[in-house]
Amino acid sequence: MPYVDGFIVAVPKGNLDAYKDLARLAGSVWKEYGALSYVECIGDDVPYGDLTSFPRAVQAKDDEVVIFSWITYPSREERDAINAKVMADPRLSMDNWTMPFDGKRMIYGGFKSFLEL
Repeated sequence: MPYVDGFIVAVPKGNLDAYKDLARLAGSVWKEYGALSYVECIGDDVPYGDLTSFPRAVQAKDDEVVIFSWITYPSREERDAINAKVMADPRLSMDNWTMPFDGKRMIYGGFKSFLEL
């Protein structure tokens, strides 16, 4: 079963097109280096909860949308190797684009799959 990196970010609505452009580029780079899949989803039914919720987790503001995304890899080891190549790729250098969201509020992590139906 694949290893999965998951991400949640809040993107200002005015930056959504820039985020989509960056996601297309990033996804193509990840896939080029061996990621099995790269998926980006925009929040459609993500209410702000009283205690917990996707918007609350990333401190989403009224003018922001929540993005939920994931990347799959054959294994944790391959994920580590792929991510090292991605991070070194000049196409994703901060010199080439402006961050379309507040990276300090991004939530991310790596997950071992245990069930796939």
